[in-house]
Formats: sequence, C-alpha cells, structure tokens
Amino acid sequence: MSSTSSDPGRRPASVRTVRAAGRTLRVAVRPGDDGRTPLLLMNGIGASLEVLQPFVDALDPGRTVVRFDVPGVGGSPRPVLPYTYGTFTPVVAALLDRLELGGPVDVLGFSWGGGLAQHFAVQHRRRVRRLVLAATGTGFLMVPGSPRVLGRMLTPRRHRDPEYARRIAGLLYGGTVRDDPGQASSALHAATRLGPRRGYYYQLAAGAGWSSLPFLRLIRPPTLVVAGDDDPIIPAVNARIMARGIPDGRLHLYHGGHLALVTEAAELAPVIEGFLDEGDARAPGPGRPRARRGAGPR
Repeated sequence: MSSTSSDPGRRPASVRTVRAAGRTLRVAVRPGDDGRTPLLLMNGIGASLEVLQPFVDALDPGRTVVRFDVPGVGGSPRPVLPYTYGTFTPVVAALLDRLELGGPVDVLGFSWGGGLAQHFAVQHRRRVRRLVLAATGTGFLMVPGSPRVLGRMLTPRRHRDPEYARRIAGLLYGGTVRDDPGQASSALHAATRLGPRRGYYYQLAAGAGWSSLPFLRLIRPPTLVVAGDDDPIIPAVNARIMARGIPDGRLHLYHGGHLALVTEAAELAPVIEGFLDEGDARAPGPGRPRARRGAGPR
C-alpha cells in the first residue's frame, strides 16, 4: 500500500489494488474526519488518478475522497476484453461495496468520466446522492468541438510526450492554458502513471456510440453541471443542454478551459463543495466550523 498527496500538511490518500466484479483496479482513498457523504471521482480519458490530485488537495480535508484508475490506465491492469459504460458501472458499484461504502455517495465525473458518471447515476440511482458533471457532454449526440481538436483526442500521445502536450495545450484545452501551456504538461505529467496504449483505446471505445441525451430525464439526483466558456473539446452549449434536460440540474459556467478543475482547482472546489453540502445533514453547519482549507495549488 502506498500514499499520495501533493501537500505534506494534509492527510495522504492510501493507494492499493482492489478486486471488484472480476476486475482489478488501482484505488486511492483519502479518509475524511467529519462523516460527510464520501465523494467518488471519475477521471478523464487516459489520465491516472494522480491527475486529479490538485483538485483533491483543494477540497476540505474533512471529506472522504475516492479515486480509481480504469482498466489499462495508470496502475490498473489492462482488460482482457473491451468494456462499455454499461458493463463497467457494476464494477464501480462493486468497488464501493468492497470499500465498505454501501450507502449513497456523491459522484463527480470529469470529461470522459462524466459519461461514466451519468450512466452510473441512471443504472445505480440509489448509490448517488448528488452528481457533479465537469467539462463533459452527452457523448455521441452532442455539439462537437472542431475536427482539428477532436482528431488529437484519438491518440494518447499527449499523455506520453510532455513536449507534445505543451505544444498542443492551448488548442486542445483552452482557458489559461493558452497563455501558459506548461500547465497542461505539468498536470498530465507531474506525477501521473502511464498504462499501456491499449488501455487508452479501450477507454475511447467504451464511450463510442454512447449518448445520454435520450435519458437525461432519468438522471434523478440533484446535478451541478460545471463548464468552461473556452473549452475547445466540449463547447459550453452542451452544458446548457444538460442542465436543462436533467430534472434537478443547474449550471455553473466559469471563465476558463477544459482543465480548469485541475489548473484552477482552488476556484472551482468551493463551488462544488457548496453544492455537495446542500442537504447533507452531516456537513458542517453554522455551529460546526469546517476544517481549514489551504490555498490549494494554482
């Protein structure tokens, strides 16, 4: 068992492998200390769980946070056969059981993970208390980014070549990365772990032909859709469609790009936590101060 945290003053997450529903996944759990509903993070395509470390560090340390590497990415073994959102969500449910998180959890899906999160919220609706969809869309049926941008998503090269990631960062991710492309290279390569290329293509195939547009009305948990106004991969109009289509959906539009959850974690974490704490009887109230939050990485 190992641990991970970019802030030595915070409680590190324990990292281990867990067998769930026939799959072996590398999992990180940062334990909280105030009993609030745990938060389950679902990551973007090709990204190991370390990529979300700046966001985890920006969250209140009292909140339990769970992350995992999908099959073939980061430290999870590659799958023998391809998988889909529909066949993988039962694995996620079994993982929660193995971690003894049998009750509802809050779920945040980022980019590719947003599709998985939407499917999980429909297929396992009793397991989701609140849902956050960040920099994501409705899959195959959505307003696409430009072909020039999407073409670069067909290869894992940006995850394997820091110089290439820096060179295409502004075009691909937008936002503050346009002026500081080194942010993207740092986010993708500072501490991330690479899996085999096949894992990336399996992950890409998992969402091929999938769309949540026909079943947005079936997403019942209160949902916060978080989107940037300069996201070349997922144009902001998709977030507006999702927020309107989900019965209890709301939209938070920020000034920034696709990677802001990581590069501007300190700005987005309070927005997301404010939403998650609504209606959570275990959240700190007026008579119960929050744990101190650090400034968070920038």
